[in-house]
Amino acid sequence: MTKKFSNLRQKMTPAARAKSQAKARAMLKELPLYELRKARGLSQQELAEILHVKQPAIAKIEKRTDMYLSTLRNHIQALGGQLEVIARFPEGEVFIESFSDPGSELPTSRQ
Repeated sequence: MTKKFSNLRQKMTPAARAKSQAKARAMLKELPLYELRKARGLSQQELAEILHVKQPAIAKIEKRTDMYLSTLRNHIQALGGQLEVIARFPEGEVFIESFSDPGSELPTSRQ
């Protein structure tokens, strides 16, 4: 017999609920492209139509471990997001604008 997760959650202590919510938020910050697409409520076919490509191209992109930043930027924009490239150094972070916006010239520092 299956149980509703909402019923199980109600039985959790407030501390356990808070820990569970924090873990869920952390997990949502690190998603493979296919899970991000699913979380945004899109099928491969729907995303392919937005990007004006065929569905197998989306499947191929989602399996890649290496791709052009422009490909990734277009994919993220089609999902409704914005790609940011950040270099992290001991002294702080540098936001690399030239990879996020083709019209940018110089990176700026973010600290």
